[in-house]
Amino acid sequence: MHYVTAKHILSAQNGINVYRGCTHGCIYCDSRSTCYQMDHAFEDVAVKANAAELLEDALRRKRRRCMIGTGAMCDPYLPLEKTERLTRRCLEVIDRHGFGVSVLTKSDLILRDLSLLQSINAKARTVVCTTLTTFDEELCRVLEPNVCSTRKRFEMLRTMHEAGIATGVWLCPILPFLNDTEENLRGLLGYCFDAGVSVIVNFGMGVTLRDGDRQYFYRKLDEHFPGMKERYIRAFGSRYSCPSPRHRELTRILQTECRARGVICGAEEAMAYLMRFEDRSAGEQLSLF
Repeated sequence: MHYVTAKHILSAQNGINVYRGCTHGCIYCDSRSTCYQMDHAFEDVAVKANAAELLEDALRRKRRRCMIGTGAMCDPYLPLEKTERLTRRCLEVIDRHGFGVSVLTKSDLILRDLSLLQSINAKARTVVCTTLTTFDEELCRVLEPNVCSTRKRFEMLRTMHEAGIATGVWLCPILPFLNDTEENLRGLLGYCFDAGVSVIVNFGMGVTLRDGDRQYFYRKLDEHFPGMKERYIRAFGSRYSCPSPRHRELTRILQTECRARGVICGAEEAMAYLMRFEDRSAGEQLSLF
């Protein structure tokens, strides 16, 4: 971990990342890709010490309120958040200015900030999402070694739902030859429906691999699944998109089960849902989409 002074914090799409890098150790992480031009070791997380001050200034300049997203590139609830509390400070800024927030995290540390998220939700809107990849906890410990278990993430979502906060799941990646089974998908969907999620984000049953990400992924395949790297190379070569051979079957199951329960799962509709702003302080809804 090291501290940096950032020049800006809010993207053109109203997203923030208060940390850069990650210690979760997920073997498939796209954020390792060289295209993001990280100038430090991935596990040596850069802490944007002035993130809250930058966000305060950015929101003060906004002409109208909207949803602020976090978690797209770096988990806002890395273990170091326990002491750094940068994400919490940014949530306090969001709350103070009456903006909404959409959070994506693999950590149940977010429960620490439940009352703050409820405060935001009372004035605007809070959406909390987590990523689920595998129902098998032993496989989870291999694919995502430093993240809380799938079961704990499910319990976190259920707690958020019971607290009146909208929840969702990013169902990805579905790794070819590893977790692309009907049994795994139905197990994860069971968690989603039992937790009361409103939306499931899925951009296809498979994984994407870029330079930097691919090398790390293959190294971990050699470590944990001997022979699997060669299987990937035979199936996909150096392609960016690596779809599961069961893509159509699994997608059909996802769509059928979600439709039966009224859960959003279309990619465009899902993303619009996550970033839809509501002005609850005025007793009316304002949609930016």
